[in-house]
Amino acid sequence: MVGQRMVLGVDGGELTVQFAGPPGSPAHVAARYVTRDGKRPLLLAIADAGCTIHTARHLRYDDSGRPESLEDLDSALRPTGEPEPLNPPVPAGHGPPGIAIGLADTGVNYLLPEIASRLARRPDGEILGYDYWDLDRRPFDASPTPDPFFPTRHGTRTASLLLEEAPVAKLVPYRYPRHAMARMTALIEDAAARGVRVMNLSLVSRNRDEWLPFWDAAIAHPEMLFVVAAGNYGCDIEEQPHYPASFPLANMVVVTSATADGRLTDGVNWGARSVDLMVPGENVVALDFDGERRPVSGSSYATARATALAACLLAGHPEWSTTQLKAAIFREAQPNEAGAVAIGFVPDTALGNRGACDPQQLAAQRPGSQAMRKYRRS
Repeated sequence: MVGQRMVLGVDGGELTVQFAGPPGSPAHVAARYVTRDGKRPLLLAIADAGCTIHTARHLRYDDSGRPESLEDLDSALRPTGEPEPLNPPVPAGHGPPGIAIGLADTGVNYLLPEIASRLARRPDGEILGYDYWDLDRRPFDASPTPDPFFPTRHGTRTASLLLEEAPVAKLVPYRYPRHAMARMTALIEDAAARGVRVMNLSLVSRNRDEWLPFWDAAIAHPEMLFVVAAGNYGCDIEEQPHYPASFPLANMVVVTSATADGRLTDGVNWGARSVDLMVPGENVVALDFDGERRPVSGSSYATARATALAACLLAGHPEWSTTQLKAAIFREAQPNEAGAVAIGFVPDTALGNRGACDPQQLAAQRPGSQAMRKYRRS
């Protein structure tokens, strides 16, 4: 049976058992139980060569059929602790002041106070932003690709970097529709209606066609600047295009990751004409989904830092056009490695302290400062 699988009908569902390992001695056996139509994964159990279960997870759904929570199970398939939420309600709150910055990603963990306190909201407290996967106003950080039992948690980390380096920003989060990319048009239209001028997309794929709705929407909204990741495939995207980074959009900035001293990071994409900037994105500390701070690396996080720079500059000059904002970002770049990117390297010293994020300006806005007292009297 090694290297093979069995598919069995069980209780109106379908059980797939996969054997893996050297001939005659499977390293593990993985069993997945899904509904008969294959649309709802329900249970995963992974056993060792002795058929002792060492990993098991149960996926629960709400009444509307949306994934609601994940439970870890023990070797007897009993719950071991509190379920891990997948679509919880957004905590009540009031939106902070600041400039609205969009983020299209896997969603954000808005249960964390560091994120919840920075969500852009309407006067009635409802958040701006949307979940274009589940089609509700709960853009929680959970992507079921590539495995619904181990969802990808990415957006919380990118959002935390953006918000930390741009204290003048408030977040408009979107959970992007990986399975229905035609909805990217509606996502961009919604962001434009909410007054978003800068949108972070730490997303990349090799499939040009699935990104065409984004292309059309971005062209239709020249007032918005899209800051996108070059990707982490270790290639020149002019020879091996990746999207949306490879689209020739005037209102887009493409970012890859560099070391702190301005060298292109191993394993990231580059392009002498298609990639604009290198930004330090190696071992930067971000807030993770579980609320812990951890080092992260890659073009996604370099992109979030570049978006924060854009937010700081735009907040200081809200009258700027997209062209002016893009030029101001490029002015922060230094000459780079020959042929790596088109514009240059943006050092740490230029991040988190430009425009409206200048430390002196921020200090003047704190309660109790002389400038604030004068502002309040007026």
